[in-house]
Amino acid sequence: MESPVTKIADLIRRTDSFLVSSHANPDGDAIGSTAALGHILAAMGKDFSLYNRSGLPAQFDWLTLPGPINSSLSGIETNWIFVLDCGTQHRVGEELYRVMGTRPIANVDHHLGNPMFGQFNWVDEGYPAVGAMIADLADELEIPLTGALAEAVYLGVVTDTGFFTFDNTSPEVLELAARLIRLGLNTGTVNAKIRNQWSVNRFRLWGESFPSIEMFFGGQVAVAHVTRAMMERTGTTAADCEEIVNFLRRLRGSRAAVILREEPDGAYKFSLRSSGADNVQIVAALFDGGGHRNAAGGTIRADIGLARKRLVEALGESLGLV
Repeated sequence: MESPVTKIADLIRRTDSFLVSSHANPDGDAIGSTAALGHILAAMGKDFSLYNRSGLPAQFDWLTLPGPINSSLSGIETNWIFVLDCGTQHRVGEELYRVMGTRPIANVDHHLGNPMFGQFNWVDEGYPAVGAMIADLADELEIPLTGALAEAVYLGVVTDTGFFTFDNTSPEVLELAARLIRLGLNTGTVNAKIRNQWSVNRFRLWGESFPSIEMFFGGQVAVAHVTRAMMERTGTTAADCEEIVNFLRRLRGSRAAVILREEPDGAYKFSLRSSGADNVQIVAALFDGGGHRNAAGGTIRADIGLARKRLVEALGESLGLV
């Protein structure tokens, strides 16, 4: 039986036109894997377009891309659609979701609970990042992991492993990083590009968010929030909220951390983090969310008080604290 990576490689070899996409509000793995696959397709002389409903976040504008990341599908026609790093098809945004019913889909992902929505599904929860999956695809297609491709793969891997500090850091991903370095990747330069992207406004937003921290169950669950008013006062966006939840995990004694971010429609996006055997993915799933054992998220349509209460209760039950 052919492996999934071999099937995807064969698809690329025999097809000429692709759309490469990922979930909206993309993180480092979504952007890194999108760019990496684009570089592979470019190296093979394929026709392709890159797409994300949210476009390219400013924090990743240093990344060398194989083509522009379009925020509209107007005028784009392709034979196959690659959907990367997307635990559910709805996360791609309404425009692409409507098109997905008219084109075959190659679903490449590592999230728990992926519903296998593609005609081809390469979904493997054992990978710490889709960037690592794209690295294996490059190897299958005999494309060297050097230059801009290496930087894109590294962006995906290093951000989804918390710079190799999360529990998903495996021997294999460390070996991949070592190989990229041997092939010429300068991690000091790339790490600086990834990490040193903050604005003064982001610091001000965090300064407003941290006083909202509340501790529950004797300090074992930490919760903070960001409202639209906070973002408006500080001139920030949803992208500036990234990493707050990881800082909450630094509180001594906390087993789980939550950040709630108000959306324009009044709903609250939530991100959950934990360590070790504490599984927050099953809590996210209660609210139609998803993710990984130690990093998950979703949306609650309620005011901040009720949203916080429901999440805290669910986490308390899941962690055996009630």
